[in-house]
Amino acid sequence: MRKLAVVFTLLASPALATGLQIEVEGEGANGTILVDLFEDVAPQHVEQITALAGEGQYDGVVFHRVIDGFMAQTGDVQYGDQSDEAFDMRYAGRGGSDRPDVPAEFSDVSFDRGVVGMARSQDPNSANSQFFIMFEPGPFLNGQYTVVGQVTEGMDVVDAIKRGHPESGAVSGQPDVMKTVTVTE
Repeated sequence: MRKLAVVFTLLASPALATGLQIEVEGEGANGTILVDLFEDVAPQHVEQITALAGEGQYDGVVFHRVIDGFMAQTGDVQYGDQSDEAFDMRYAGRGGSDRPDVPAEFSDVSFDRGVVGMARSQDPNSANSQFFIMFEPGPFLNGQYTVVGQVTEGMDVVDAIKRGHPESGAVSGQPDVMKTVTVTE
């Protein structure tokens, strides 16, 4: 009977993507970041990210807000795509995607170094496409933002991302960019 229960559990579980491969290039960072996505912690957010990545919407999107000792933020598919002829760095970080916002999926996973979280406005249920990667632990974010994953390879690439203004994080000049983002299994 136990064997049957295990088989049933495996068959009943949906096949979800397990990660992202992010190819980064720029003045600061060049290389690959691998992210393990936490489908069991934030299934709706993981579905949103993998759908956008699968559609190629993250390709060409800049790291628009990067604060040394804190985090690097990217994922604004509306205003952050540097290949768009209308791209203006002043607007990067203000947009989302054409998909609906995702309600908060807070967990007890701590915002440690390498953790990937969803960016949002003041409304906890406003996460859409933007995400950030922690340079250092940020326990003050615990229970306030949704954790979606963890960098498993490429923290050296994350550490090299071009930093922005010390307070606002706004990146001036040429920002580093996610050249391609693909879903991995």
